[in-house]
Amino acid sequence: MGILGLIVINKAGGLIYNRTFGDGLNQLNTNDYLVLAGTFHGVHAITSRLNPLQGVQQQQQAALNATGGVLSRPDPPAGLEVLESENFRLQCFNTLTGTKFLLFTDTLQANVDVTMRRVYDLYADYVTKNPFYQLEMPIRCETFDRKLNSYIREINSAR
Repeated sequence: MGILGLIVINKAGGLIYNRTFGDGLNQLNTNDYLVLAGTFHGVHAITSRLNPLQGVQQQQQAALNATGGVLSRPDPPAGLEVLESENFRLQCFNTLTGTKFLLFTDTLQANVDVTMRRVYDLYADYVTKNPFYQLEMPIRCETFDRKLNSYIREINSAR
């Protein structure tokens, strides 16, 4: 099985969407998904502050300032992006608005970044452009569900 599940977390750490695609993951109840979303949000916030190269980057920036070089904008801290175990892989895509997409896949799944980008495109097309959807609220969009299920079914059947 390729893609196992998807969780979407808002910028405050609240669960706004979860879906499983097959029986590769243990079935969790709603409270477990809420705890998982909040815990991941906290861990992501902590890991985005852990930047061992920050001192080196500051020294390089000071050297640029001293030489009159062009200042470059530093990359924003990314936080936890991939968590891999022997049973599954968790890939996180953090949008500029702070919404996090967590994709649970098989450890052998290829092109997870491409899949994650397509899921985000579906979200942008069918959820955020929906005039009845309010940002940061749970996603209840039938068209998004159908398109997402169709896309994931296509990926899982290709394996």
